[in-house]
Amino acid sequence: MSPYFIGLLVPLVFTLLLRNSKNGKKRGLLADVGGEPGYAIRNYRFTSPVMTAWEGISTLADLFEQSCNQHRSKRFLGTRKLISREMEKSEDGRSFEKLHLGEYEWLSYGEAFEAVCNFASGLVHIGHKREERVAIFADTREEWFIALQGCFRRNVTVVTIYASLGEEALCHSLNETEVTTVICANKELKKLLDISGQLDTVKRIVCMDNEMSSNGSLIERGSSWTITSFSEVERLGQENPTEADLPLSADIAVIMYTSGSTGLPKGVMMTHGNVLATVSAVMTIVPELGNKDVYLAYLPLAHILELAAENVIAAVGSSIGYGSPLTLTDTSNKIKRGTKGDASMLRPTLMTAVPAILDRVRDGVLKKVDATGGLSKRLFDLAYARRFSAINGSWFGAWGLERHLWNFFVFRKVRAILGGHIRFVLSGGAPLSGDTQRFINICLGAPIGQGYGLTETCAGGTFSEYDDTSVGRVGAPLPCSFIKLIDWPEGGYLIMDSPKPRGEILIGGPNVTVGYFKNEEKTKEVYKVDERGMRWFYTGDIGQFHSDGCLEIIDRKKDIVKLQHGEYVSLGKVEAALIVSPYVENIMLHADPFHSYCVALVVASQSALEGWASKQGIAFVDFADLCQKKETVTEVLASLVKAGKQARLEKLEIPAKIKLLSEPWTPESGLVTAALKLKREVIRKTFSEDLAQLYRS
Repeated sequence: MSPYFIGLLVPLVFTLLLRNSKNGKKRGLLADVGGEPGYAIRNYRFTSPVMTAWEGISTLADLFEQSCNQHRSKRFLGTRKLISREMEKSEDGRSFEKLHLGEYEWLSYGEAFEAVCNFASGLVHIGHKREERVAIFADTREEWFIALQGCFRRNVTVVTIYASLGEEALCHSLNETEVTTVICANKELKKLLDISGQLDTVKRIVCMDNEMSSNGSLIERGSSWTITSFSEVERLGQENPTEADLPLSADIAVIMYTSGSTGLPKGVMMTHGNVLATVSAVMTIVPELGNKDVYLAYLPLAHILELAAENVIAAVGSSIGYGSPLTLTDTSNKIKRGTKGDASMLRPTLMTAVPAILDRVRDGVLKKVDATGGLSKRLFDLAYARRFSAINGSWFGAWGLERHLWNFFVFRKVRAILGGHIRFVLSGGAPLSGDTQRFINICLGAPIGQGYGLTETCAGGTFSEYDDTSVGRVGAPLPCSFIKLIDWPEGGYLIMDSPKPRGEILIGGPNVTVGYFKNEEKTKEVYKVDERGMRWFYTGDIGQFHSDGCLEIIDRKKDIVKLQHGEYVSLGKVEAALIVSPYVENIMLHADPFHSYCVALVVASQSALEGWASKQGIAFVDFADLCQKKETVTEVLASLVKAGKQARLEKLEIPAKIKLLSEPWTPESGLVTAALKLKREVIRKTFSEDLAQLYRS
C-alpha cells in the first residue's frame, strides 16, 4: 500500500473515531420520576439529585465556616485600591468619570471570617432582630459578600435587590418584605433618601462607603433613620461579640427580587438547602476546581448566577477578585487611559459571563482586527479557520505544535484582554450564540460551560461539560436536577416528536425554590409537588433532548405570537439568530397579530455603522443622524435578511421593516434587566409610536 495513501487514510480514520467517541458519550440518562407524564433525564453520574457535596454540611453558613477553617491563611477577597477619580471631557463636550485603580488588596479566609463574625455581631448591636429582614442594595463588591455571610450567621433572611432597579420596583420590594435594615453604598443611599417617604418599615441604613459619615446633608435628609457606616458596624461587633445563631437547611436564606421582563419584580424564596444543592452540583462540573484558581467577580451578586458562583469559589478555597463591567478591561469606559483593567491586574483563571458580555468581547476583537487589516487580519483569519476546523473534530485542523504557534503569535494578544490565564468560562442568563461560543473557545483557548437555570431553580438546571464542544446546547442535567419535557399541544411540541422529544421544560430537585413571597396564586401556578415528594418548576421554556441526553432550548411559550394568517413566530428564537449581524447591538422583534409580517427595533452598533459609512463616503452629523438615513436602514435590513437566511428562518420570521436606534438599552434606562434581558412590555410602551409607524408606512 502506498505510503502517501496511508498518510491520507490515517488522519481520516482518527477524525472519524474522534467524532464517534464524542457522539457516543451519554451525558444524561432516562430517569424514572413521578408527576405529570413526560420524558425525563438525569445526570449520568448520579441516580438521585445531589443535596450536598460535604458530609455534615447543610447550610451556606456551615459551608463558609468550614472553608475558612480549612484555608485560613489563603488569600480570599480582593479589592483594587482607588488612587484617584478624574473627570474627562469627550469631543462632544460630555463629561465622564475615569478611575485610576491600583493593585488588589487582599483579605485572607481567616480575616474574612473575622469580618463576617464582627458584622453579624454589629447587626445585633445596632438593633436588628433575627425575625427582621435585611436588604442588600448595592453593586457587587467585597462588603456585599461579607454582609451576606454575616446575615447567615444570625439566620437573618437577606432580600437582594439589583442596584439598577427603578423607584417603583425598589419601593415594592422593600415594603413587601417589610425590610428594617438596608445595606447599600453611597450611590444607592441617595436613591433611598429620594423615596424615604414611601418606605414603610426601614429603620436602619448601613452604608458601605466610609465617606458617607462626612456628608452632613445626607444624614440630615435621613434623620428618621439610623445611618451607620459598614466599618462602624464591624467595629461595634468586634467590641460587642454575639454568639452565632446558625440556620437550618429549610430556613429561608435569600428572597431574591428578579428585575422581571414584565410588571413588578417577584421575590423568589430560596432556602439554604436550595442554594447549597446548586453549589454542590457545580462543584462536580468545573474541571480541577481548587485553591489555585482566581475568580473575577463583576456580575450583580443580586443575580443567583453570581451568588451561587461566589459560594462555589469560597467552598474550595479559591480567590475572588472584585471588579465591575465598567472597569473590566484596559479599554473599559471608566478606566483611566494607561491604567490596567480588572482582568489585566487580577489575571483570573475563572469567570462567569452573560452572553451579552461575551458578544461584546467578540465584536470588539473582530472590529480591531478588521481595522488593522493587511497581513495581521489575514493571519488572524487563517489561524481562526485552522483552529475552527480542529475544534469541530477534523484531524486536518491545527493541532499540536501548530496550535501552540497560532496561540503564541495570534491569539496571545486576545487572551491578554482578560488577563491571559482564563481556563474556564461559565455562561448563563440567556442563550449563547454558536459563533460567540466558538470564538471564545478558539481565541481564549478556554471551554465554556453553558448553563440553563432560573432564579426559581437557584440557577440549577443543566450545564454543558468542559469536553463537550457542541454549540447551541445547554448540556445535561446538573447532578442536583431532573429535567422533564411535557407535551405542549397548542404550540405543536410533543415528547413523541421524532427524531428528538420536545416539550415544555420542567426542573425538579432540591434546588427548586419554595415559591414567590406573598404570591400564593403565582406559586401554585408554576410549582408542583408530585406523589413522590419531588418539587417541580414549570419554566415556560420549550426544549428538546439530543440522543446523548443534552438539552437544547428551542422556544418559549410567552414569546410565541400568531400572525394574521395563522403562522407562529417565536420572538426569542428569531432575535437570537439576527443579533449575530455586525450592525446589531441589540434587537427586539415585534409581531402584530393583525398583520402578516414582523417589524423590529434595532439598537445599532456605532463603530460598525460608522465604519461602513466611512467606506461608503456617507456624510453624517452624528450617530443619531446616521441611523435616520435611508441607505443605513437598507444596509442593516439586508444584513438581517442575510443572518436570517443563514439561520434558516422562514421569510415571515425576518422583519420586513426596522427602526434604527442610536441610544443603547441599559439596565439604567429600564429597557433591559440587570442580566441584560429585554423588558418587552416596557420597550413596546416606550417605542409604541415607532412600532405603529413601521406598520403604517
